[in-house]
Amino acid sequence: MDVKLRGQAASTLDRYAQIVDPGRVIRNVPLGPRTTFKIGGPADLYYEARTPGELALAVAAARELGIPLFVLGRGANILVGDKGFRGVVVRCAISGVELLPEGRVVAGAGLDTFPDLINAVVARGLGGIHHFVGIPSTVGGAVWQNLHFLSPAPQRERTVFWEEVMEGATILTLEGEVRQVDTEYFRFGYDYSVIHDTGDLVLDVTLKLNPTPVDELRRVIRENLEWRDQRHPDLWLYPCAGSIFKKIEGIGAGRLVDECGLKGHVHGAAQIFHKHANIVVNLGGATAAEVRTLIDLSRSTVLRETGYDLEPEIRFVGEF
Repeated sequence: MDVKLRGQAASTLDRYAQIVDPGRVIRNVPLGPRTTFKIGGPADLYYEARTPGELALAVAAARELGIPLFVLGRGANILVGDKGFRGVVVRCAISGVELLPEGRVVAGAGLDTFPDLINAVVARGLGGIHHFVGIPSTVGGAVWQNLHFLSPAPQRERTVFWEEVMEGATILTLEGEVRQVDTEYFRFGYDYSVIHDTGDLVLDVTLKLNPTPVDELRRVIRENLEWRDQRHPDLWLYPCAGSIFKKIEGIGAGRLVDECGLKGHVHGAAQIFHKHANIVVNLGGATAAEVRTLIDLSRSTVLRETGYDLEPEIRFVGEF
């Protein structure tokens, strides 16, 4: 076949499927249901990698054939374009939790931090990642963005970062090498790790957690969930991608948008959330174009009225 299939040569896509797994590589899969925003068109090809070996093969095959590649985790912190992704989307579905002595835990990169990982370690009286309850992410995604949360209790009111609980990780480098690295390798910052620049993929993560009474862990979890419920959307009712813009130290991007009178503003089926102006929510059937309109409106209005240039925190994936 020499016809074009949604931007990629059909013969190239066929070759990819044959190399990886013709029974599990699927064509034209809608990406919206696989993201927390519930927005986005189809991928040319879609594949779920369940083991490190499968992920390595899926990535290597795409690179060898020159097919655009996006590796998907929980689907948070991204907005997929209405026209979808012209290439292959590989979902990292590497799961599993291994409990080791002295509070060390090895978790697969595709495992959801909440509820799967947090429930598993809290039940065994291990604390550290319980602060991240309610935040949609995989373990690999937590490394990617150095997952963080402002702990609400007065005696602990500070931002807790994922790097604080990490001991190391297994990564797949851009060259296809599997390596063991320590936490320092990632050069963590706010919403940043070095894999933004290197193209490395996380296969699993080793955490160092602290023995803590289960009652104490569950108390903190309740407090954090109550705090989030007051300020953040319930993803079942208001699908979203979390904070749209990066933090501005001492001011807050959401506060700037709010001061410009845009909180609650609706365009189509998308809304600047009425409780938190740094979040755009899907009211039901919103398009990526509608969300982008609100993002652009927020940026232009804040720049015009305050002089601050807001920088998006979320990633824009695919064709808009």
